[in-house]
Amino acid sequence: MTNHLRGNRDLIRGINRSILLNAIKSKGSISRADLAHSSGLSPATVTTITGDLINEGLVFEKETGDSNGGRPPILLALNPRGGFVVGVKLMENHAVAALTDLNATVLEKDTIEFSDDNLEMVVTALVNEVNHLIHQGNIRKKQLLGVGVGLAGVVDSSQGILRQSPFFGWKDTPLRDLLQTRLHVPVYIDNDVNTLTLGEKWLGNGLPVDNFIVITVGRGIGMGIVINGQIYRGMSGGAGEFGHIVVDPEGPLCDCGKHGCLESYLSDRALLTAARKEVGEDVKDFDDLLQRANNGNSAAAMVLTRAGWLLGREVANLVNILDPKLILISGEGVRMGEIFFSALRVAFKKHVMPGLAEDTEIRVIPWGDDVWARAAASVVIGELFNSPMQKEEKTRRTE
Repeated sequence: MTNHLRGNRDLIRGINRSILLNAIKSKGSISRADLAHSSGLSPATVTTITGDLINEGLVFEKETGDSNGGRPPILLALNPRGGFVVGVKLMENHAVAALTDLNATVLEKDTIEFSDDNLEMVVTALVNEVNHLIHQGNIRKKQLLGVGVGLAGVVDSSQGILRQSPFFGWKDTPLRDLLQTRLHVPVYIDNDVNTLTLGEKWLGNGLPVDNFIVITVGRGIGMGIVINGQIYRGMSGGAGEFGHIVVDPEGPLCDCGKHGCLESYLSDRALLTAARKEVGEDVKDFDDLLQRANNGNSAAAMVLTRAGWLLGREVANLVNILDPKLILISGEGVRMGEIFFSALRVAFKKHVMPGLAEDTEIRVIPWGDDVWARAAASVVIGELFNSPMQKEEKTRRTE
């Protein structure tokens, strides 16, 4: 048998495996006969591949199903404890890490602080933290399927390179390889909003929608894009820098060096600056601004209303271009509440193309550092379910 034929057979088997694994995940529990019927694969192929999945611990025989006569069928289900992953949300002075099962249920969680932004120090701290979570979770190292890391900046996920970090100042840093060579398990890195988007795609509110956008509002403004069921990263991982579209070239200076970026108007720091100018210098922090607005301070409420109007207009522009089915909004900014979101929705309807507003849902989803860490874990889980064709496409992009 030639290597070419063997390679083709391995590829076909891998594709079939992915089809069956995804079908079991989506159905919750399903018989082998129903798997064969829904997938179009032969009963023999289904029996062989599901047998392998059972031996690997990824799938288990759950229970018997209803019978129309004869022996009741045995149902197959995904084994949440067939493997474990670690997700890390990496921030400028700390990281939140979580050990999860294959349902992204958090089993152990921890926060680590960084004394500085030295690369070696941060990498060592992350390696130690992963090993700590494995120990705390009482699992064996070979049960760890991988580690996912989400962080702000431009990330080339296919090559595992952090191209530019706004917090650490690192550039063209092979962060994946630095971690992988010390952990000896697969490591995946991505922009943190992309990890959140992947989490929604695999585990959360985005399913079963194939075209949706995730927007995060907080210290910065981020965006993740899913088109036809696939996350869109752009040529070098820079897609989704929604916060750096220019609203007014004569506007405030942004951290990126340009003037008038959306982020320079809507970030927590920008809103706090506006509040101290328009409400009073005694506004202590962002929570103080929110409390004043909710207590009836008209100037504070106007700061949030204006911010909501601005974001609503720019979301309308996104919908006019991409026509997604669903817009998910998350991040620390969801604390701004109904004052902000009512203005956002009014502005969105005013500026979106006729006919598109009715077909697009805007939904607010929970936020928190543990949500980010769980999302990073879902990147690894997603790889488990990816078809070899998707993995091959990633490989081609690196060449």
